[in-house]
Amino acid sequence: MLDVEASAAQRAVQVGAALATAPFADVQSASVCVVFPAYNAAQTLRATLDRIPRGAADHMILVDDGSVDGTAEVARDLGLHVIEHDRNRGYGGNQKTCYRAALETDADVIVMVHPDNQYDPALVPLLVGFIASGVVDVTFGCRIMRRKDVLAGGMPHIKYLANRLLTIIENMAFGYNLPEYHTGYRAFHRRVLERVPFERCSDDFVFDQEIVAQIRAADFRIGGVPVPTHYGSDSSSISFGRSSWYAAGTLGAVSRYVLWQMGWKSQDLFRPSAEDGRAEGAR
Repeated sequence: MLDVEASAAQRAVQVGAALATAPFADVQSASVCVVFPAYNAAQTLRATLDRIPRGAADHMILVDDGSVDGTAEVARDLGLHVIEHDRNRGYGGNQKTCYRAALETDADVIVMVHPDNQYDPALVPLLVGFIASGVVDVTFGCRIMRRKDVLAGGMPHIKYLANRLLTIIENMAFGYNLPEYHTGYRAFHRRVLERVPFERCSDDFVFDQEIVAQIRAADFRIGGVPVPTHYGSDSSSISFGRSSWYAAGTLGAVSRYVLWQMGWKSQDLFRPSAEDGRAEGAR
């Protein structure tokens, strides 16, 4: 009987030791900067900010891309740090300014939130948590979980079908297994934005897919978190013509990554600039 009890106690000690040395990273505290790439978002900005949990962001920066509805003034009244472009530089150009400004703060994680209240900002801590815990380096807030939920949220059918097709192609090319790639709700560990040459990406909407190609080439990990969406009258959208151009640009970004993987390493999209090299060496 004593031998059995001793054996059980020994097993308990071994289990406890195994749990103590489990191969999981410690959850780290993280300073967070939320960036808002804004264009004519005066009507929805307050509602977007109201959904961000208190204490979830240490810094909040809005970049106004030539709005004509007073977005910058509303943002200042709400206490945001505001940067104004002297002209419209495009969605990708707006993100570049957002990320440059965020990297000037002490933030460990940078979260992009669209100020049109299409994605639920209440989930910012969840996107940050997967990065702070060391599970991934980049988190996407993914709308595509169940078809009926996405369509009930207002996503147009043609947009849904295009999203599904492009996501299948990108998963095959990049080797990820993400629910979707075409979300504007994203969180990055700062080391990702310090390393990838995002300044070389397009100033247009295809920026989102070109930076994914860069992230994959740098071997960072991306994970997806399910998020609800709402397509209201004030939600941002692009025309069918620009959507078609975006789809072609997405396939172009995928093709450039495949060629990079096959040996064409000198492409500008993947070539670090001198400034990027200095940042890499300083870490």
